[in-house]
Amino acid sequence: MLHGIDVSSYQSEKYPVDDIDFAFVKVTEGTSYTNPKWVAQRDRARKAGLVVGYYHFGSGGSMTAQGDYFLGKIKLRAGDILCFDWESTSVTCAEKDAWLAHVKRKAPGHKVVLYCNRDYWLHRDTTSQAGDGLWIADPEHAAGHPAVKHSWTFHQYSSAGNLDRDVANFADMDALRSWAGAPKAAAEADEAPPEGEPVSG
Repeated sequence: MLHGIDVSSYQSEKYPVDDIDFAFVKVTEGTSYTNPKWVAQRDRARKAGLVVGYYHFGSGGSMTAQGDYFLGKIKLRAGDILCFDWESTSVTCAEKDAWLAHVKRKAPGHKVVLYCNRDYWLHRDTTSQAGDGLWIADPEHAAGHPAVKHSWTFHQYSSAGNLDRDVANFADMDALRSWAGAPKAAAEADEAPPEGEPVSG
């Protein structure tokens, strides 16, 4: 398994990267909030050669508008992973599915995954739709052993010390990069190809 971390404005821009293979960074919430640290947090991951994922915290309202708001902030690179964070009771299962489908249509070259906790997956989800992969939060079980029957791609197993720790269900970095569509060789930020433009409507 590979090890990773996920960060938001609650964490430092200088989060630990030693022995880390991937990082998910919160970018947006709803249609008006942007994490003020996300660019610095992204750049730290890229400089360390990590696989980078971005996530949007869903809230009540238009899923199309929220997906566009999220994508409009990001200059995507090959291999970047996109994620919907489903934690709000104001977001239905159907709306969760709508966000995943919309973002996949707008960014077809990127993996789009669902993050939720085990309670949401077992008791609020009715479609088993997780896009390209399920990122399950289950700190009650050991890393790599979440208590769900559905296949999982990422497992958030700990939030100790204000740091969310994750594992990815891949044998090695090449396997993760291949799945995500990233170049095989890890590149430092100053060696990577130019960024693309934000995905627009």
